Amino acid sequence: MPVFIAFAFANIDALVDKLKCLYNEEYWFSFRFPHAFITFQRPRTLTHSPTIFSPLFFFSFAIKPDSRTEESMEEEGEGLCEIARLPEELLSAAISRASPRDACRAAAVSPAFRAAADSDAVWASFLPRDLPDLADGELSPAPPSKKELFLRLSDGPYLLSDRLMSMWLDRKTGAKCYMLSARSLVIIWGDTPHYWRWIPLIDSRFTEGAELIDVCWLEIRGRIHSKMLSPNSTYAAYMVFKIADEFYGLDAPFQEASVSLGGRGSTKIVCVQSYDSEDEEVPENYWPMSIGPLLRRRARRRDRRLVLDEGVAVPQKRTDEWMELEMGEFINEEGEDGEVCFSLMETKGGNWKRGLIVQGIEIRLKKSG
Repeated sequence: MPVFIAFAFANIDALVDKLKCLYNEEYWFSFRFPHAFITFQRPRTLTHSPTIFSPLFFFSFAIKPDSRTEESMEEEGEGLCEIARLPEELLSAAISRASPRDACRAAAVSPAFRAAADSDAVWASFLPRDLPDLADGELSPAPPSKKELFLRLSDGPYLLSDRLMSMWLDRKTGAKCYMLSARSLVIIWGDTPHYWRWIPLIDSRFTEGAELIDVCWLEIRGRIHSKMLSPNSTYAAYMVFKIADEFYGLDAPFQEASVSLGGRGSTKIVCVQSYDSEDEEVPENYWPMSIGPLLRRRARRRDRRLVLDEGVAVPQKRTDEWMELEMGEFINEEGEDGEVCFSLMETKGGNWKRGLIVQGIEIRLKKSG
């Protein structure tokens, strides 16, 4: 499907003269070559009226194989123009209004497109202007270009200077994403060895995580300022964790997860420990706390399964072998100036819990659909 980008020019006649292309009554001119078709088109509703700030043109390109030969294209002749006549600054201005993915596609069209699509001018537009400071050595050696910097950051995460947070860029949009380490969170009784302990992590960018030893009051909170996030973006927050070999009390009562920003918030019922799939392996030492102690002693392995209500959110396994549980989503609007707050709690049941290993809370773009 073609990508459409609208942008303005102050002088139509100068533009048309510069491009040396057809400018007819339909207000369009086009370029055709082996792998793409490019059209500049002005809507019929726009005129040369001085009341209009500047005429709008729509630039579209569709990168797809074309079965025709260059010779057959040249025979069409009229209304066509060699791609080399397009000034690089015009291509760069148009491509920079697309997306990083479209820029990579455009680079495959022709040498002229590749020069524009790989330029620092284009990729600087995809990079956030307020990138946070990274820890020493995180981007060593330094990327040689803006495109390489973008690609490196989208392959993250990279530790920030305090080493308590990490960040990366969403490859499709360039939006900033973060993870708050367990050390940066507020964990009630987290510094009391009888209730929680800090353990080294070998499969994380962070050096340590928090392991729940024994508590009846589970409360984990985190926050991040909205200015650190990308504006006009919908984010979701995820608790990232594992379950230790020995655990109990994490399946019932259910927990509450909440996310809030600027007086707006949401709360959902979640369960960090659940086995509701018939083909999901259940550890030998898993004993649901939702049944009595006598039944727990008599329960067989095939009975150790908790079927949840549809309204209860459950964790999903990640590619890095950790689990993640969506806590909620929020919209970071333009001009938002406040703190985004997250929490995972279970403080009403009074039952004891053990075995939750917390890596942190991840904040990333919410996937559509």
